[in-house]
Amino acid sequence: MADDNQTKGIKAFNQDFSKYDQVNKDQNYHLAEQDGTEEFDEDYQIPTCDMKLFFEGGKAGKQQFAQELGAALEGIGFAILTGHNVDTNLYQEAQIKTAQIFEQTTYEERMVFEAKRFGSVNQGYFSIKTTTIIHPDLVEGWVFCRRAFDLDQDQEYNENEFFPGPGYEPVYRKMIEANQALILPIMQSILRYLKVDPHLYDQKLTNTNFGFRLNYYPPISSDEEASGAGRMLGHEDVDLFTILPSQEVEGLQVLNRENGKWIRLNPEPGSIILNTGDYMQRISNDRFPSTTHRVSKPLNKTLYQKPRISLPMAIYLWENEILEVLPRLKNPKYEPISALKFHTAITSKYYGDDYAVEK
Repeated sequence: MADDNQTKGIKAFNQDFSKYDQVNKDQNYHLAEQDGTEEFDEDYQIPTCDMKLFFEGGKAGKQQFAQELGAALEGIGFAILTGHNVDTNLYQEAQIKTAQIFEQTTYEERMVFEAKRFGSVNQGYFSIKTTTIIHPDLVEGWVFCRRAFDLDQDQEYNENEFFPGPGYEPVYRKMIEANQALILPIMQSILRYLKVDPHLYDQKLTNTNFGFRLNYYPPISSDEEASGAGRMLGHEDVDLFTILPSQEVEGLQVLNRENGKWIRLNPEPGSIILNTGDYMQRISNDRFPSTTHRVSKPLNKTLYQKPRISLPMAIYLWENEILEVLPRLKNPKYEPISALKFHTAITSKYYGDDYAVEK
């Protein structure tokens, strides 16, 4: 049955699954790119925001960065970050480790860590075509949340529970720690733009939960090309926002809701792609959209035989937190809801209706 659903998913529209949405999503699109029928926006440029303004520009710089970032995110839900102070060698090292974890371990070794539900998030290894039950994504994935890393000096921590060998956790932890240093500056800037206390979420986002995902897109076979399946289906992220280092191999596409066209996004190496998700759309009362994106096959077919690796870090709240429209935002459209109920109601689209938690 799952195979039948996935076959249908190649031609499906997002609105076929609208009952799972927990924020307003009026856009209509195919889950996978349809050859010859899609329209692309070659003119729209995702705004670039320089974080040096925040880190080095004093009070005026923080205000300017907030204005630029907020305008970008309110406009399309995506921004390119430069001047972020993250050593990009950390991203390169993590990419090398990701190639190793997928290419130098066996399928059987990876399946020992097959994804299982923990809290609100399915954590562990997803084999190819199993990321969702509604589309055969041409990607292998591995999802780690906070507990997978020795971040909190837990005496019972054991990396063997999460990784198929030594050497992985320290490399990924360094990258995660660098990304964590961006969480409060980003959130404070978003709140400042909305004229809300910029420190309102400081405590909630200190040592918060996250979903760090390794995406490994193997070379595309002729059969997979002919199937019409995308590398990752069109979707919106569930989180507050996602921190994504730019990738070497093209394929990321962003939906421009204003005209229904897709934007090909492949920013300069060393930059960070930032996008807002469902949590953010909910608390911002729809000011910041949870913007649709997908990963399609490269335009350059010579890249079909090159693996594509991406390392998104989704910023969540802990399951017991309440999502409610931010203060000072008029005419709230959404009732308060627990992060656990909100998150699992959405992701049951991908894992089955019994995934949702009603509390």
